This record gives sequence, structure tokens and C-alpha cells, in this order.
Amino acid sequence: MTPTVNTSSPDQVIVMLDDEKSYVELLAGAVTELLGRKVVTFTRARDALQALPALSPGIVVTDFFMPQMDGLQFVEKASALCPGVPFIMITGHSTEPWQGERPDAIRCLLQKPFGGKRLADEILRHWPGAAGADRSA
Repeated sequence: MTPTVNTSSPDQVIVMLDDEKSYVELLAGAVTELLGRKVVTFTRARDALQALPALSPGIVVTDFFMPQMDGLQFVEKASALCPGVPFIMITGHSTEPWQGERPDAIRCLLQKPFGGKRLADEILRHWPGAAGADRSA
């Protein structure tokens, strides 16, 4: 049986942002297959910010290092547009991208490389209303 995210809000989508188009499409395909939930992808933070209010995101996955706006700046702006939505930050670098404490909206940090199953597991773990939804990772 394939695990799925909470279906009590079927309109909620998974939003993914990474400036590497082939990478974000690969992750989105794996997550869609594993979780059976619609994934909306973006390669530019500004485009994602414009679209977020109309998308009803259940969770947002974002890269940290991107041109024009880094992942922390994106999370700050995006969490104001959709309060309470959890974020998963991904990065190819070995250090945490924030100074001091992790911002509240960011539920976990995944360091590349990781597989689609690992990301799907974290989405399940932090999806709103999920059994055992965890704020700390």
C-alpha cells in the first residue's frame, strides 16, 4: 500500500522550488508517484510567490541557494502569504543556511543528494494534520 498525505483537504498541493529545472522535475515525479498528491514546481522564487496564494499548499519544499532570492528570503515572504504552512529546505551545502535558530516555518533541512523516498517521508512527517506531525527534525 502506498502511503498518502492526509486526504481531508484534497485541494492542497505540494509546492517545490529549485532553480535546477531537471532536478525539481525529477523530485516532483518521484513524490507524485510515491504520495499520489499533485506537485506544483517552480524554478524562480518570484514566480512561486506570485502563485502561492491561489495554490492552497499543504507543504512547500525549497532549495536554499538560488539566484535573485535565497531560500530563507523566500520562506520569509512565502510564510506571510500562507501562514502555518510548513517548509522543507533542501541544500547541496553541508552547513545550515541560517544563523542561530532555525526559522519556525522550516520544519527540516535535507542535504543533497537524497532520494525521492526520503523527501516523501519528510513530507508525510510534516504534512498538516498528519499523525505525528513533527515540528522538529
